[in-house]
Amino acid sequence: MERHFTATAYIIHEERVLLLLHPKLKKWLPPGGHIEENESPPEAARREVEEETGLEIAFIQDEHFWTDRWNAKSFERPYLCLQEHVPAHNKTPAHQHLDLIYLAKPVGNIEPTSPDPIRWFTLEEVEALETDVEIFGETKELLRSLLDVKAVHG
Repeated sequence: MERHFTATAYIIHEERVLLLLHPKLKKWLPPGGHIEENESPPEAARREVEEETGLEIAFIQDEHFWTDRWNAKSFERPYLCLQEHVPAHNKTPAHQHLDLIYLAKPVGNIEPTSPDPIRWFTLEEVEALETDVEIFGETKELLRSLLDVKAVHG
């Protein structure tokens, strides 16, 4: 099966996450898309966020080690990596996305600009979405762990 590398960014601000209604899938998802040739995963995530939301982001980093030398330089590592099955659609055959998922926060403006439906969701609003109809199960599961402040902070 064909595989494509993708990058996604969950943008979190004040216990809310920014999701957009995917035009083809009709499900609420974080911004993201295919990594272009000669583009690093973090560059792709930033570009996709800017294209889809108009926002500038900073990654929430949790690096174990960081270096910046002439011959080796660290770049942001993903929070999560997922292998996602993408069913056939029109003339595009079924394939997989190897998705490098980042956590981010908005820098400056928090009001997205997009022709597609897009909005900030609280955990309660995410929970109200119907799994596998309005939102993918794994998206909801990840958002529970990211937005459940009581579980994370006691």
